[in-house]
Amino acid sequence: MRAVITGSTNGIGAVVAERLAREGIDVTLVGRSDQRLSATAERIRSAAPGVEVSTERADLADLDQVRALTERLSAAEPLDIVISNAALVAPLDERDASGLPRTVVANYLAPYVLLRGLAQTLSERRARFVIVGADPVVLEQVPVDVDDLRFEQPERLGPDPELRPFALYAHTKNMDAMLMYALARRLRDTAITVTGAHPGVIGQTGLTDETPGLAEKLHASYGIDTATMPSPDVGADTPAWLATSSEVEGVTETFFVDRHPVPTADHVSDEARCNRLWKRTAQVVGLPAEPAFAGPVGT
Repeated sequence: MRAVITGSTNGIGAVVAERLAREGIDVTLVGRSDQRLSATAERIRSAAPGVEVSTERADLADLDQVRALTERLSAAEPLDIVISNAALVAPLDERDASGLPRTVVANYLAPYVLLRGLAQTLSERRARFVIVGADPVVLEQVPVDVDDLRFEQPERLGPDPELRPFALYAHTKNMDAMLMYALARRLRDTAITVTGAHPGVIGQTGLTDETPGLAEKLHASYGIDTATMPSPDVGADTPAWLATSSEVEGVTETFFVDRHPVPTADHVSDEARCNRLWKRTAQVVGLPAEPAFAGPVGT
């Protein structure tokens, strides 16, 4: 078996990759830094001798690199497991050449392009896609404007400018949950399953490293203290379990917390809203509204 894990050079992704390797699964690590990719790969090889560990360098905040990554993975040995884990919180003024926020590109548009492209390649075989998302209780509080992927009015993200980068992150995690539903519905007639997982509120992930002062602001405003949060070992449990366990064989279109299926807000799972976001996203990234593998979906 072969798995690819994005954001796998630290935090939850690195732990998931090592757990899969220890189960005898060949893993492909995706990250932005050659140095960190090499170090993580060597650590996993030491922990799981005999397992093939390969690396793919790609900045998921650059859609051209995401497209190239998708092509490379599609041309390589077929995948059995795809785990979309990479995420960041960037300052709001950091945008790509087309004006899209880096946070939106890396956290949502990249998984959309990557998973949709790999599904096209793998639609004739059995595979599991796992999208690492966020707390469904939090998602309920941040409904997405499915027509606005550029977030050019930052005041809509809340009154406190210092917290807006994190609010945008929350919106992208909401979009990821909607992507899980939309993609799973389009893959109903295939052997690919798509599930979502909330890993918990986890420390030592480096999530806020690109936004100086945000960790302190989150601590002051919400009592979120990364120093006392559970480790990535805890956060990796549900995504790794979804990727390999016989207990969820054939399970799709479902969001999990602590290995248990949980409901999400109506605005997250609503088929019409998910389809609207899917089609709007296709326009933004320059893809046809519906891929060839798409099964029957609502309007």
